[in-house]
Amino acid sequence: MAVLCVDAGTTMVKAVMFDDEGSELRVVRQETQVRRRAPGFSEQDMYGVWDAVVYTVRSIVHASPEPVRMLAFTGQGDGCWLVGPDGRPTGPAILWNDGRAADVIDRWEAGGVLDDVFRINGNYGFAGTSGAILAWLRDNDRERLDASHKALYCGGWLFLRLTGEYAAEESDAASPFLDIRTHAYSPEILDLLGLPWAERLLPGVRGDGDRIGQLQPLAAAELRLPAGLPVVMAPFDIPATALGIGAVAPGQACTILGTTLSTGIPVAEVDTSGPPAGMTLPSGVPGGYLRSLAAMAGVEAIGWGMKLIGLDKPNWISDLAQTTDPGAGGLFFHPYLSPAGERAPFRDARARGSMSGLTFEHTRSHIARAMLEGMSYVVRECLEFSGTRPTELRITGGGANSDFWCRLLADITGVPTSRSADSEIGAKGAFITALVASGAEPSVQAAVKRHVVPRDVFEPDEQRSALYDELYGDFLALRDGARNDWGRLAVSRARHRPPGPVAEEDPGSAVLA
Repeated sequence: MAVLCVDAGTTMVKAVMFDDEGSELRVVRQETQVRRRAPGFSEQDMYGVWDAVVYTVRSIVHASPEPVRMLAFTGQGDGCWLVGPDGRPTGPAILWNDGRAADVIDRWEAGGVLDDVFRINGNYGFAGTSGAILAWLRDNDRERLDASHKALYCGGWLFLRLTGEYAAEESDAASPFLDIRTHAYSPEILDLLGLPWAERLLPGVRGDGDRIGQLQPLAAAELRLPAGLPVVMAPFDIPATALGIGAVAPGQACTILGTTLSTGIPVAEVDTSGPPAGMTLPSGVPGGYLRSLAAMAGVEAIGWGMKLIGLDKPNWISDLAQTTDPGAGGLFFHPYLSPAGERAPFRDARARGSMSGLTFEHTRSHIARAMLEGMSYVVRECLEFSGTRPTELRITGGGANSDFWCRLLADITGVPTSRSADSEIGAKGAFITALVASGAEPSVQAAVKRHVVPRDVFEPDEQRSALYDELYGDFLALRDGARNDWGRLAVSRARHRPPGPVAEEDPGSAVLA
């Protein structure tokens, strides 16, 4: 028998059939659309995401003779997926990379609220968290808020469609309302944020020991699966990916080169005493946590750069980058391209990207290399901010298809990087969660040891690493100098912004090869 796993990412829904040994029998993918109908907005049609899940699952079931014994899933985190008393959406999902609530976050930051919340839950707020979005809705769309019964996350929306139950997986609920030590909603946080009225919208928290529901008849008919099938709610995609790639113990780390550029470090204990930044999440390992520093712009920046310099195939940017020397001829790329600014390892809604040092001597090759180096510097900064020195960095996401980028990350971080033999790591994390939740495996560690197979390892080059140590210092210095201009740029944008909605062109994501 097989386990069917779904990973509902921001721009792609993937369904994977795993056999009992954890091998991928079949993978089906379906793109989803992110809509940007106004400056700073990032939304998805909730039924569109569900339709993509239905399509991928049915495609797997139709083509596979293997009977399914469990359905497990993970999905994008943060954001706000509001539903009414009938379980129907009251509007589009407001995503994690939405920036409309930037002013709310700025107000909370200026008042010290974000720092106070971080000391309770280890999560530093940004505009795409549900708390900031709910506060914005109260001021700007009270009608929708009043019509809503529950504020879900992507995983909660899928669990509702699959089982008919309202729930928030504890890694989703962690930001911003959870007391990270008790794994329960914190009345103190609600009061700090001025959101005690939002308590009615919060679904019950579910985690280890309470992950399994049953597939309801209507969903079963849509998916072509038997009613009553066990449905396992895994952690959201960032901790699920850490599980799926086997980064489950202190000393390990993982980076997702995906829609978000997310670096996670497993930790055994919660520490909220340091500088506030990033997220502290229940990891899916009982008693364990993941210190996650997720930058706003990932391979979407690669897709944007490819269009900018006229590249049609994702691997071409790596091919170009390899034709020039480390340092890209003095070019530095700061990849803060999200309209919502940046959230890790620092938070600034005004953050904007830049390419510094351009002259007539530079070519597309220099630009390509500078982009990949700039994003790799961000990974290094996140690792250093975490205060840990990992012995290995496990890489996944579309960008991990590039051998060059994997080697570059090893050189820039000074840490050996490795990849898994699996193609869909988030879905593999859901698979591992399902095995442990159902009792098929005694522990996460045992499941990882048996089912996570490394593909290859890239060792850092000592000479290149020494050069990148110097260049990394230049990257930070130039970034810190540019930060003084971000406020002026924000004022200029507001002054000269054209009326009406923004174009809904999706810059797309890149899957390097």
